[in-house]
Amino acid sequence: MSGNSILNNAKYSADTDEWYTTYETIAEELAHYEDQFKGKTVLCNCDDPFESNFSYYFMRNFNRLRIKKLICTSYSASRIDSIKDNVQLTLPIIDENGDPLTSMNGFVLEISKMPGTESEEISDETIQQVLRKKGRVKKLKGNGDFRSDECLEYLKKSDICCTNPPFSLFAELFSLLIKYEKQFLLIGNQNAITYKEIFPYIKENKAWVGYHFGDMAFRVPNDTEPRKTRFWIDDKGQKWRSLGNAMWLTNLDIPKRHQELELTQTYDEETYPKYDNYNAINVSRVANIPMDYDGIMGVPITFLKYHNGFQFEIIGEANHGSDNEFDLFKPKINGKEQFKRILIRRIKHEVKNHGL
Repeated sequence: MSGNSILNNAKYSADTDEWYTTYETIAEELAHYEDQFKGKTVLCNCDDPFESNFSYYFMRNFNRLRIKKLICTSYSASRIDSIKDNVQLTLPIIDENGDPLTSMNGFVLEISKMPGTESEEISDETIQQVLRKKGRVKKLKGNGDFRSDECLEYLKKSDICCTNPPFSLFAELFSLLIKYEKQFLLIGNQNAITYKEIFPYIKENKAWVGYHFGDMAFRVPNDTEPRKTRFWIDDKGQKWRSLGNAMWLTNLDIPKRHQELELTQTYDEETYPKYDNYNAINVSRVANIPMDYDGIMGVPITFLKYHNGFQFEIIGEANHGSDNEFDLFKPKINGKEQFKRILIRRIKHEVKNHGL
C-alpha cells in the first residue's frame, strides 16, 4: 500500500505535497505498543483505505492485535491510482448503494471483524476480498477532512488515533485529540514539539516522543521533481524523500520513558557557559548533561528522546520569539544566538535514613 492520502499536503517542501509512510516505518514503531491495542477502536483519520499503510497495517494485524474495531477515513482528493505496494486494487469498487466509488469521494472503512485466527496475520488476498465487499468502504457525505463534523463523530467513538497527519494541520489534530481525551500515536515534525498547542503537554508529561526520533524515509509520487539533498530513486524507479527531524508523538505509555538517563559529566564554568539573558547553562549535547548541576540547563531538543519525568522537570523552552508562553528567552551566549533549547532541571529526591 502507498501511505497517506493527498490530505497529507503538509508543506513538507515547495515541490511536493504527498509523502507516503512506509509499512516498515509503521511496523517498527508499533511493535513497542502492541499490547495497548487489545479491545480498542483504532482510528486512522488521514488514511485512504486503498492506499494507506496505516490502514493496511491494522487490517493485516487486526486479529493478532485483538483490535475491537478499525475506522479509516480519507480526504476526497486522494489519488486512488498512486503508488501501490502490497495490495493491488483498481476501481470501480461498489458502495452499499451499488454505486462505484471514485477518486472524487472521501471514504470511510469500518471493520469489526477480520477472517482468520486470533494469532495470525491477514493475507493480502483476504484484505483484497474484505475491501471489495459491497458496502465495506462507503462514501462520506463530506470531503473527509478530519475536522469536519462527520469525521469528528468517528473520532468521538474511537480509542486510539494512529496516523501521519499533514504537518500544517498537526497542531489542529493534536488539539482535537486532547479535547476528546483520546490516545494517539502520530508522525510529525520535531518542530511541532515547541508549538503553543503541544509544548504544555510535553512539559506536564501528558505527551511524549516515541521510539523513532530522527531520520525517516517516505515514498513520493513519480512526478516529484528531483532535488540535491534527501532525494533518491531506488532500483525499481521509485522516488524517495527523507526528513531528518521526523518523530512519533504519543500519550501511550512506553518503557523507555521510565528509564533514567545515565549522567557521566561534571559541571565546570568553561564547558557550560551561561546564557547572556537568562540564568541557565548551555549544554551542547545530551551526553554532556552534568550530573552535579542543580540549576536550569538548556539542552538540545533531542533530549526528549530520553526524558524521564521523575529524573528531570521541563521548565520551558528557549526559542526565537515564538508565541508559546513557555518560550522564555532567545538563547544567546556572548551575543551569538544559539539553537533552540529545551530548559530542564534535575529533580532532587530526598534520601531518607530510617536508621537501624
